[in-house]
Amino acid sequence: MSTYAIAKLRHIVMGEAIVEYLHRIDATLAPFGGKFRVHGGEAEVLEGDWSGDLIMIEFADRRAARDWYESPAYQAILPLRTEHSEGDVIFIDGVAENHRAHEILPA
Repeated sequence: MSTYAIAKLRHIVMGEAIVEYLHRIDATLAPFGGKFRVHGGEAEVLEGDWSGDLIMIEFADRRAARDWYESPAYQAILPLRTEHSEGDVIFIDGVAENHRAHEILPA
């Protein structure tokens, strides 16, 4: 089952550090099969408040996602982002293709 690394970034200070991070992150993803599925873009807000940028990277499973995040290559560039933006980052598993909403209810 796929796992997604999801970040909601706010207050990004676009400068040399973020530019370097963007140039280097793809190489850190490749060994772990990580693929961008959402990378910022203009959000159409339908309900509530929304600010910031959404980033979603897909991995084959939680182990691949964790191995990427903990890898020396990613840890080397992580401060380029964390020192120049605020945000929240999570891992979350996807659902089966035939998932139905009621399946999250207790049996």
